[in-house]
Amino acid sequence: MHVLAGLLTGLSLIIAIGAQNAFVLRQGLHRRHVGVVVAICAVSDVVLIVAGVAGIGTIVEQAAWLLEVIRWLGVAFLTWYGVSSLLRARDPEALRAEAAAEGSVRATAARAVALTWLNPHVYLDTVLLLGSVASTHGTPGRWWFAVGACAGSVAWFSGLGYGARLLAPRLASRRAWQVLDVAIGVVMLGIALKLAVG
Repeated sequence: MHVLAGLLTGLSLIIAIGAQNAFVLRQGLHRRHVGVVVAICAVSDVVLIVAGVAGIGTIVEQAAWLLEVIRWLGVAFLTWYGVSSLLRARDPEALRAEAAAEGSVRATAARAVALTWLNPHVYLDTVLLLGSVASTHGTPGRWWFAVGACAGSVAWFSGLGYGARLLAPRLASRRAWQVLDVAIGVVMLGIALKLAVG
């Protein structure tokens, strides 16, 4: 029961459309560096969930200045990425599904790391919220809860990254890629605005 509770709670937090999920989806559609992106996102989530269950959330709550720094770094990065997506939508050559995704594996990995670790909501969701919920399951149960939450993250990112190729036929036209890039740009800028004002 603890594992199932962790799985469902973790999935309920991670499935929401956000910058990280949009990036994983785009890389999956391009079929470029998917393994690296999925691994970075999944391992990062596992590290943060375990930290939350171990009680690091209490320390994070005391370091409000750290969350504030992360918030503004996240605003800057998401704004840059959102504007880049909107500009990419104007370039017809960049909209083919078979075209190479921009950037080397190193650049792609850096973006995945930034989208994960520069988002203060990641800390609130994984470290504080999941850590708090896990503590209600008692000493042995909280670690089984963590196992379920970690399994949910790994399954979600793997499914999103590798399952995206099933959408590729529907996104074969330049117009479809243009709409996707505009949608990603709007999501990124919306999240940046939300972080900036609140």
